[in-house]
Amino acid sequence: MTGRSGMPMTRESVSQSERASVHKPRALTTDSVIMPFAPASPAEASRIAAGVAELRRLGWEVAERAPIESDGYFAGPTISRRDELVGALERDGIDALVGTRGGYGSNYLLDDLQISTLARPKIILGFSDLTSLQIYLWHRFKWVTLYGPMLAAGLDAGTGAPNGYDGKSFLSALQNTAAGWSLDLQGEVLHPGEAQGRVLGGCLTLVETAIGTHWDLETDDAILVLEDRGMKPWQVDRALMHLKQAGKFANVRGIVLGDFPDCEAPMAGSPTVRDVCQRLLGPLRIPIIFGAPIGHTMRPMLTVPLGVKARLSTKGAGVLEILEPAVVS
Repeated sequence: MTGRSGMPMTRESVSQSERASVHKPRALTTDSVIMPFAPASPAEASRIAAGVAELRRLGWEVAERAPIESDGYFAGPTISRRDELVGALERDGIDALVGTRGGYGSNYLLDDLQISTLARPKIILGFSDLTSLQIYLWHRFKWVTLYGPMLAAGLDAGTGAPNGYDGKSFLSALQNTAAGWSLDLQGEVLHPGEAQGRVLGGCLTLVETAIGTHWDLETDDAILVLEDRGMKPWQVDRALMHLKQAGKFANVRGIVLGDFPDCEAPMAGSPTVRDVCQRLLGPLRIPIIFGAPIGHTMRPMLTVPLGVKARLSTKGAGVLEILEPAVVS
């Protein structure tokens, strides 16, 4: 392979060239095959089976995953989890990868991660700890990924159910190649307005811990999604202050916040997570929606594409208009 000068292109120069544009995965069709993968913590077999059954109900084939013995609080040794990911990405006949669950451990895969299919991304679907992998893939290869339900975290409960997933946004993200669509954020306006940008972000803890790494998330001109669970309000405060002091809010266009379950104030009358977000983010004077059912939520989870252009409006309970398909034909 040669460049414009006629000189051979090195692996690094190819990588830089391919990173210059956004890469979208192929849409799922009736004959698509989905591969489960476990980059983080182990999940209950019964819940994985329920998630697999839901994908099959929707008409897709789900490939059999080779068993990996769990290793402490990881779904398997680092090398096994990394090999599983790379193998599924490079295996012909696999159209999408869906996480079994989050937990912790995806960050271990990123050291020495070698992916040769840079310009041929596959659907990566998941949330929570998979944020680390999604940030990495965006930073290195500009891959569009999907922040949505996993086998044992959303899909197992079914569409429209508590702790389940939103069917309309799920199918739009996976199959719609013609145009964008809108997400009713079902939240609360913290600051009014309208803004356009590229949707990025994910789990607050993982966005924060990417700071200082080689895949530190660039948030300029972003519609930033931030959500988490099981944090005290002061812990959310600390994480948001870290992002602020690291300059991550300086050029953000808008923010969509989750509903932060299991994050109640420790005593009556003390600040809530909503209070913290209003105090720290309100002065940015950009459109902000709090309480959307994204990621960790007990409501049917929305599927949000990461890496696509969108318009955030605070009309009603908040609307995120996805301006382009997340997948291609």
